[in-house]
Amino acid sequence: MAQRILNTLYVTRQGAYIHKKGDTVIVECEDETLLRVPLLNLGGIVCFGNIRFSPFLLGAAAVEGVKIAFLSEHGKFLAQVSGKTSGNVLVRRAQYRGSDDPKQSLLVAKGIIAAKIANARTVLRRAIRESTEPSPMLEKSADALTHRLRSLEQMKTLDEVRGVEGDAASLYFGVFNEMICGDKTTFSFSERNRRPPTDRVNALISFLYTLVLYDISSALEAHGLDACVGFLHRDRPGRQSLALDLLEEFRAPLADRLALTLINRRQVSEKDFDGDPGEQCLLNDDGRKTVLTAYQKRKQQILLHPFLNEKMHLGLTFHAQALLLNRWLRGDLDAYPPFIWK
Repeated sequence: MAQRILNTLYVTRQGAYIHKKGDTVIVECEDETLLRVPLLNLGGIVCFGNIRFSPFLLGAAAVEGVKIAFLSEHGKFLAQVSGKTSGNVLVRRAQYRGSDDPKQSLLVAKGIIAAKIANARTVLRRAIRESTEPSPMLEKSADALTHRLRSLEQMKTLDEVRGVEGDAASLYFGVFNEMICGDKTTFSFSERNRRPPTDRVNALISFLYTLVLYDISSALEAHGLDACVGFLHRDRPGRQSLALDLLEEFRAPLADRLALTLINRRQVSEKDFDGDPGEQCLLNDDGRKTVLTAYQKRKQQILLHPFLNEKMHLGLTFHAQALLLNRWLRGDLDAYPPFIWK
């Protein structure tokens, strides 16, 4: 499958070859042309699995600022190709200094985890409101998350913040199965697991996290920030630590919520997955196509940004948060305001 959604081209057909003819990007497989699209109309190309690339296209994409991401067939991020780094070098220097400063890192990390917990609580409370017979466990866990949110104010180290985060995640995922209203035989959730996921719910969630992470990374790079230097997540070769920081804000309201919608509305089914639950379970090509389409549609929803007080597409909130982080690093804001879903 090769599909252009908005300004991003997704290629999941194994063995596909992507090349450039004139100003046009062409996707071919086994002598069949799958898609043609002008390069200037693209903002990114995302490749899943065994996808081959023309070196001439790689060079042209770098010049035009089109980012190319390579993921495994099942959605694990592997690498990204982009052109020269743009943006204000002073902002990146401020980012590096801030990441090395324990007080600055703690300030940002507490805000991000506070948003993560608040957003998870909102997902639980929305599930309570939308259910005809809400589970008492959801209300109990939502109240427990409120206590974790308050305790976060007293944390004085990053390790303490991570401890609260882990505790809150256990509470949240401990009742995740209560929010599944569809076929619980096909979609049963007991705990969060990955690398590889061992059930269909975890496979769906992990795939969505990968998509959100790619968009966040692109937004950070577009605003002159280094996606690999974070505040909560520390430096590690090959890890996009800052992108992972901001991902925490969007896990529950975007990825988890969309996963629940797809399951509860029966938009995904057993046939969209390969593998044996309990061992390894992954989305297949048809399943990825369904999820990619739903994800891009969800990003087009309009919301009121909680800090900027402006209406925008949900997909633009990644760029709004990157811009706010940029402004904080420049000294235009007293603190970085994380995304809190309402």
